[in-house]
Amino acid sequence: MNANEIRKKFLDFFEKRGHKIVPSSSLIPDDPSVLLTTAGMQQFKKYYTGEVDPIKDFGTKNAASIQKSFRTSDIDEVGDESHLTFFEMLGNFSFGYKPGEASPKGGYFKKEAIEYGHDFITKEMGLKIDYVSVFEGDKEVPADIESEKIWKSLDKNIVVKKFSREDNFWGPTGSEGPCGPTTEIYVNGVEIWNMVFNEYYCSGGKLEKLKTPGVDTGMGLERLAMIAQNKKNIFETDLFADLGELPAIVDDKIKRIMLDHCRAVVFLVSDGVRPSNKDRGYILRRLIRRAVAHFHKSARGPLGMTGLDFADIENLLVKIIEKYGSFYKELNRDAVLSIFREENDKFRLAINNGTRELKKIGALDATIAFKLYETFGLTFEIIKDFGGEKAEMLRREDFDAELKKHQEKSRAGATAKFGGHGLLLDTGELKAKDEAELKKVTRLHTATHLLQAALRKVLGNEVRQAGSDITAERTRFDFTFSRKLTPEEIKKTEDIVNEVVHKDLPVGFVPMPIEEAKKTGALYFFKGKYPSEVKVYYVGHSLKDAFSKEFCGGPHVNHTLEIGGFKIIKEETVGAGVRRIRAAVL
Repeated sequence: MNANEIRKKFLDFFEKRGHKIVPSSSLIPDDPSVLLTTAGMQQFKKYYTGEVDPIKDFGTKNAASIQKSFRTSDIDEVGDESHLTFFEMLGNFSFGYKPGEASPKGGYFKKEAIEYGHDFITKEMGLKIDYVSVFEGDKEVPADIESEKIWKSLDKNIVVKKFSREDNFWGPTGSEGPCGPTTEIYVNGVEIWNMVFNEYYCSGGKLEKLKTPGVDTGMGLERLAMIAQNKKNIFETDLFADLGELPAIVDDKIKRIMLDHCRAVVFLVSDGVRPSNKDRGYILRRLIRRAVAHFHKSARGPLGMTGLDFADIENLLVKIIEKYGSFYKELNRDAVLSIFREENDKFRLAINNGTRELKKIGALDATIAFKLYETFGLTFEIIKDFGGEKAEMLRREDFDAELKKHQEKSRAGATAKFGGHGLLLDTGELKAKDEAELKKVTRLHTATHLLQAALRKVLGNEVRQAGSDITAERTRFDFTFSRKLTPEEIKKTEDIVNEVVHKDLPVGFVPMPIEEAKKTGALYFFKGKYPSEVKVYYVGHSLKDAFSKEFCGGPHVNHTLEIGGFKIIKEETVGAGVRRIRAAVL
């Protein structure tokens, strides 16, 4: 049974049982508490908390999806037989269970979730369950005796093992959210399905009982395919084996790094992530550069000897797009190849000089490693991979501490540069020499907020701010997007801004703790640079129904009509995957 057949079988199984099939959300999450989408339930968080009504959106309290997921914690481990960065998570979900509700529209809890899991694995997939695990309980959360009884009712001979919170209590995703005890299914000694019973909400490390519990399950497609196809490891499944051989690479570890990293690059770029030295852009850069470095070393001999020819990597990227494109229609060949080529061009000279310098160094510590990164662009993984014995004592946390120290110095320098006028200038510079200019800059500043909101309405959530610069004459707004805008899209964006301007909507702000601010859905950038309390500026009659809401320090107009007319002057490219709009107020 190939991966496409498994995907279809899973979705068909739950659709027949009253579940709404929901497409995968982007790897760039709407949830501001996490950098990338790490689990299938992330897009459903608000359904568990009751903020959004599943009946209104889905016609039922039950959903199923195959979610694109990414875990940054495993990057350093990729190269063995089991670790991945990007993966696909099969999941079924039920929101707001109330005892006595009728299925399928009503929610369900442990009994139905366990029955579905048992039937899908044993009857649909034809696999034999080795054993299942349940939560053994602790001082804070009682033992899950109910799940054990349900399993025994389905199969009196089934082996039920009891594990601690470390193994059988899951969540939340990010800093807070729904969580609860789990029951897990093991086949051939491998944990393949984790069923989470969301009975609690975790905030600030404290657990509170949810008024209406729910179900959140996750089953990795790669592991399930490995078991179903009777393979020794995930890289032998059709998810990877069908991508063909990398003829120049003979080392299994390097081959696995290439397969994993290239697959991750395809999905990250297609969802709008662009290489940078911050946050998710830095993750993408790490993946591309590690793949390039290993390929160059393995395929072309000693660095710098024969020049660079990366046709094999580009072919691999194209094969990944072709294989996965039938299910994930959003995969963007042009953007992937363009981003890869641009990043390779930036890195090709640095890697020769950087690795040459690395060879000269005796012992490596975090300070020296960071200097190699800062000077030559060698990421932590490359330094570890190429450093050999001299890098044995180098630790990720020490390297990250050096990076954080550098970022703090940069922020301090920026504060001094901007003169401490109380403006939160992470979103760009506001330049004005007198009161008259300040008024015009203020109009443009608010207009820039409206511009970003309008772009996201026209182009989708791929749009993310990549920088801005505001003077009295114009605003310059950079944003991530994979192609040139059409004249119709530019006109529509401009019209939306002007429509909001002429509605004369109020502009206000609410100061609040940063974690609370994140829950509002307000846009924010440069993670980690904000104080513990922020201002959320919004355009509209309330924060809840605002047209635009962002973390910001001001200044802004009081009503949108003060902006006057808004005109887009020019739309152009800044680099691969980043566009720029220049606009003015009339």
